[in-house]
Amino acid sequence: MAINLQKGQRISLEKSNGSKLQNVCVGINWGAIEKKGLFGFGSSKEAVDLDASCALYNENKQLLEVVYFGNLKSKNGSVKHSGDDLTGDMGGDDGLDNEIITLDFSKLDANVAYVAFVLNSFRGHDFGTIPFASIRIYEGTTKQVTEVFARYDIANGSNFAGHVSMVMGVFYKKDNEWKFNAIGEPTKDKKLEDTVKTVTQNYL
Repeated sequence: MAINLQKGQRISLEKSNGSKLQNVCVGINWGAIEKKGLFGFGSSKEAVDLDASCALYNENKQLLEVVYFGNLKSKNGSVKHSGDDLTGDMGGDDGLDNEIITLDFSKLDANVAYVAFVLNSFRGHDFGTIPFASIRIYEGTTKQVTEVFARYDIANGSNFAGHVSMVMGVFYKKDNEWKFNAIGEPTKDKKLEDTVKTVTQNYL
């Protein structure tokens, strides 16, 4: 059964059978904004373009590289991005991830100590207006999910209103073992490069 993460919760990546997660998918799912018609009659859906990104740092908290819609693969191929989703779920929550970042811990460069996941609203949509957004960590591939390890609902709180950027969570290496910190904090940043700096300063 998947772990329902709480803000600030830290977990190991040990599965129920005692083995560790190696090939991990981090999937992000979000909904389009429903807009009411004039005088309350009818409604329409407004597409929401959120961008999931992944930043890799060394143990000295120095940025090594960023994987995002403009750079879909890390230098050695250990981290891959599924590509940009420009709309979100237009017909309601279909249970499928809009953007997926895959991570193979066994192929990560030895000097990588932190892998942070952030989310930015490309067109500046206020997170407070987005009906749902969640992150889930699972093992397998983008086409075949073998086990949902953990799930975290990241846009179900008033603290997200007025923000267009957030830090979702960070994988970090401790005693040569990978763990995950569910951060779920909005930031005041407007652009990805600024969010990445905020991670460096506050969340590693």
